[in-house]
Amino acid sequence: MKKSWIIIAVIVIFAIIVYGWFKTTYNTMVAMDEGVKSQWAQVENVYQRRADLIPNLVNTVKGYATHEKETLEGVIEARSKATSVNIDANNLTPQSFAAFQQAQQGLTQALSKLMVVVERYPNLKANENFLELQAQLEGTENRIAVERKKFNEVTQAYNTYIKLFPKNMLSGMFGFQQKPYFKAQAGAEKVPEVKF
Repeated sequence: MKKSWIIIAVIVIFAIIVYGWFKTTYNTMVAMDEGVKSQWAQVENVYQRRADLIPNLVNTVKGYATHEKETLEGVIEARSKATSVNIDANNLTPQSFAAFQQAQQGLTQALSKLMVVVERYPNLKANENFLELQAQLEGTENRIAVERKKFNEVTQAYNTYIKLFPKNMLSGMFGFQQKPYFKAQAGAEKVPEVKF
């Protein structure tokens, strides 16, 4: 009779340990997945901040550079494309992520062209509103870089956790999938050519 109680006790203790491990592992995966989503929301937040600054910047430049219509329209069009590409944090797939990065890269390139145009207008470069907007835009670009870095760190921790054995079996069972990273755009490794 004692042996059967011991066997039952061992089985119950084992079941409690296994249940505790499953519960802890699952809850950690949920918490890390939510961390990735939260950090993604912060990345979108700083990109939105940049998009919100652009109309003011374009309007300021428009007053000085009336014959630079093509460049200004390019910035407006790129902003429109960038703000139209939204990703649901629950569906961070490599394809949707690549579309988002491509739209944001188009906006970055259009802003670079705008800054080249600005160099031709010394009065604009001295304009207080323009200088303030330019400083805010530079600050926002720095924030974007910081938030993208944080996103990659949170994503790496999550991806590593769900891939480790034996957690990888649970992650597959419960539908936790690897999240994509921000990567440098193609050609970013090349040094830009500067001509005077």
